[in-house]
Amino acid sequence: MRSKFRAIAKPISLNRYIARRTVCSGIGAMVLSILVSTPTSAQINIPEVFLKPTPQASDRPSNQPVSAWVRLDGRRLFEITATDRDSLSQRLTEVETRLRTLSQNYFASSTSNINVKVQRRVITNKQNNLDVTYPDIYINNQRLLTITPQDAKLQGEDDPVKFAQTIATALEQNLKTAKQERQFSYLQVQGAIAGGVLAGMILSNWAIRRWQHRLRLPSVPMPGTSTSDPVTTKLSQQQQRNMQEIRQRLSQLAQAIVWGGGTLLILRLFPYTRIVPVWIFMVLKDPIMLGLVALGTYVVIRLSYVLIDRSTSVLANNTLMLTVEDSLRLQLRVATISGVTKSIATLSGFTIGFLVALSVLNVNIIPILTGASLIGVGISLASQNLIKDAINGFLIILEDQYAIGDVINVGTFGGMVENLNLRITQLRDSEGRLITIPNSEIKTVANLSSRWSRADLNIPVAYNTDIDAALKLISSVGLGMDSEAQWEDQILEPPQVLGVEQFSDRGLMIRVWIKTQPLKQWEVAREYRRRVKIAFDRAGIDIPLPQQSVWLNEPLEVPKAHTDGKDGNKK
Repeated sequence: MRSKFRAIAKPISLNRYIARRTVCSGIGAMVLSILVSTPTSAQINIPEVFLKPTPQASDRPSNQPVSAWVRLDGRRLFEITATDRDSLSQRLTEVETRLRTLSQNYFASSTSNINVKVQRRVITNKQNNLDVTYPDIYINNQRLLTITPQDAKLQGEDDPVKFAQTIATALEQNLKTAKQERQFSYLQVQGAIAGGVLAGMILSNWAIRRWQHRLRLPSVPMPGTSTSDPVTTKLSQQQQRNMQEIRQRLSQLAQAIVWGGGTLLILRLFPYTRIVPVWIFMVLKDPIMLGLVALGTYVVIRLSYVLIDRSTSVLANNTLMLTVEDSLRLQLRVATISGVTKSIATLSGFTIGFLVALSVLNVNIIPILTGASLIGVGISLASQNLIKDAINGFLIILEDQYAIGDVINVGTFGGMVENLNLRITQLRDSEGRLITIPNSEIKTVANLSSRWSRADLNIPVAYNTDIDAALKLISSVGLGMDSEAQWEDQILEPPQVLGVEQFSDRGLMIRVWIKTQPLKQWEVAREYRRRVKIAFDRAGIDIPLPQQSVWLNEPLEVPKAHTDGKDGNKK
């Protein structure tokens, strides 16, 4: 069990091996973010109302008119223009109000014929005394609107009269269709279709809930993982949790699409409610798109977590060309590499998602990126300590100075590394205090658990003890402990009895070294002391207390006092 190799080939450097696999994991996470987010956003079938934003005053030339669609039962009929948004809103309200009144009168009539015609109206321009022809569209001898030259130019037509004839023909056909859709027979068919859509929604929701129930069942380990390794088992569990979280969110999105899309589809079946989906899309366009961007960003980040866990799991298992000590050390480094890579992937995902959200809101991100680069230069100059923290943190991870789970001493502080990232290192000391140290402040570090540990013991015996017998007894206790199955895996080498270390006030100090697995030195030392005390009691060897010798000198003689014979006074 001591100093074994698990490969025939020459062992490679652990730092070089870790650096190579870490770079591959980072590249894989970046590629996953690009491959998942970009094609997904490119393949979404966005409604036309989203693709044609209303021109803003700051985005268009001053002489370019704004436009809007005139609708009937939610269907687009024709497009009108105006010089500014206020004028366009006023004109659109007037046209739609007249169209609503005329169409209601037509729908209430018993005849299916409708008279839509175009009449020319000549107006003389007072500025240049030129006659301009304005075609008016009439429905049953009542004027609906006047077509302007700007309306015709918007559709690439130079003749307003010809454009008005086209609108009149389409308007007549749409009004006849709208009246037919209000007949009882048509509504009855549409009601049957709506019932089928509702049944499909219920069935789809049931299927999605069944799928969710299957996701909650206990999952099997990922293929290629070893369940006996606690690190690999933890990574596998994280993969399963992340995949289950992704499936859960996607199933919730599927339910929202089923119920939302089905409801909108039912609303579009009837002429009375067909305008409602249009209003919903126009009002909730930005929130819906931002929600999709947020969900996509969340899913991409979770997928990057899965990729990172999968890569680090392969890294933890692929120890064919590493020594036993490097393999054990690798198990401690996996959690550190995984945590740091996930933090980088999270930051990158949120940054990309934020930029995509700005693009969805029609915000030009090029000036933002330019300004961000300039701001980044300024921040880098003003926050040099943060840069030092990041560089030192990267070197700590790359050079394997310590990892999560190690016990280290940094200056006057010491404890187990509980958290490590590019900026800070957090230690938990023996009293439970959480100590946070910036990485730039770490100059010298003592790692007490890198690859292997050592229990350094000083065992006192009395000066009158047979020292050779005591050394033999102490050695036999160590060998007996090393031969037991309970301690065999924790003790890497037979305990070394170095001999008499010093003469002290407690007696003769015998020094013992025991090489152990990382972080096992205290447990092994406690058990070894217990067994040495029992062996000493059986052999009659005393463990002395601190002793000291006291030398007393002869007291000085004090001269005797004599008295005067007359009055008895002492002199």
